Amino acid sequence: MELMIVTGMSGAGKSQATNALEDIGYYCVDNMPPTLMLPFLQLCRQSTQPLDKVALVTDVRSGLLFEEFLQVLPTLEANVEHCHILFLDCHNETLSRRFKETRRQHPLAEDGRPIEQALQLERQMLSPLFEMADYRIDTTHLNTAQLKSRLADLFMTQPDTAMTVQILSFGFKYGYPAEADLMLDMRCLPNPYYVEELRHQTGMDSQVQEYVMRNPDAVKYLEHIKALLSHTIPLYQKEGRTQLVVAIGCTGGKHRSVTMVNQLAAELEQLTNLRVLTYHRDLGRE
Repeated sequence: MELMIVTGMSGAGKSQATNALEDIGYYCVDNMPPTLMLPFLQLCRQSTQPLDKVALVTDVRSGLLFEEFLQVLPTLEANVEHCHILFLDCHNETLSRRFKETRRQHPLAEDGRPIEQALQLERQMLSPLFEMADYRIDTTHLNTAQLKSRLADLFMTQPDTAMTVQILSFGFKYGYPAEADLMLDMRCLPNPYYVEELRHQTGMDSQVQEYVMRNPDAVKYLEHIKALLSHTIPLYQKEGRTQLVVAIGCTGGKHRSVTMVNQLAAELEQLTNLRVLTYHRDLGRE
């Protein structure tokens, strides 16, 4: 049996994530108290049609019961073939706006506690799971369709690779991607935005790619990134990591970072035992 534990910040999209996981074959249960997880898995095994892919959602809605999850986790891992933790995150400002727009109350916003304090408390409670998570997705800039696409890319197939490397382009002016394990800055390279004929193109266009990569500093930068990853990826694998998120940023996330992501992905795909996925977070922004 494969067990996916779905957790994360309230309002970060766990409901949409479970819907997407159901579409790709997971049996999902929302708001599962940790103490009931093992008995539930045992029932799944005893069923006349045993389930091979189960996703259980647990978060601070369980109240004090949620604190028991870390105690239960080793037993869960010992009773399934694969156990992964998926953590959905989001910037506090976006979460606060979502709660105000939907008029929902945050589960920790009791006794008149302001939403900002509730979010801070929730982050403190979830910090151990954030650190332990096998997969982290920042939904701040994702709509439902984009989140579904990310999950499908990660979990629809079961590749025979030891690690998935996600390479993400982004614009610094739109905020940092919370899921990044490594973050690199391309703003030190010449910006195609200031070249009139390239301004409205992107790093997906050959003219922009040629402009960026004909700079010797860009080529040398790419070589240094490849050397860094060639050294660190085996170290992450030795620690049992199944996913590594490399975020590459420039000012707007359209030219330099997109070019470098595509160049780096092409190089990494030649390495064995790696599954490489690329995402361009801010490419569609005006």
